[in-house]
Amino acid sequence: MTDRHDHNHDHDHDLELDIIVLVDEDDTEHTFTVLEYVEIEEQVYAVLLPEENPEEGAFIFRVEVDENGEEILMDIEDDEEFEREVEVLESDELD
Repeated sequence: MTDRHDHNHDHDHDLELDIIVLVDEDDTEHTFTVLEYVEIEEQVYAVLLPEENPEEGAFIFRVEVDENGEEILMDIEDDEEFEREVEVLESDELD
């Protein structure tokens, strides 16, 4: 699932919680709270908590920039990359 997240605000993410709506491949909208943006090994990730079922836990997406300069959220398809990011987030050992 590739989800687009276009936003027009500065990146002082520590001071505010963003609410975003992502559209999945079935055109279903899902509302999330952005818990944090983290940079791990020079890659930015967004940690999102779903509003519908927060007890299911947070989702981690890779933040990339498309050809128009807009930020987009991408699924982490590589299992090793995903496990590495979860380990870092759970250990609170962020750079």
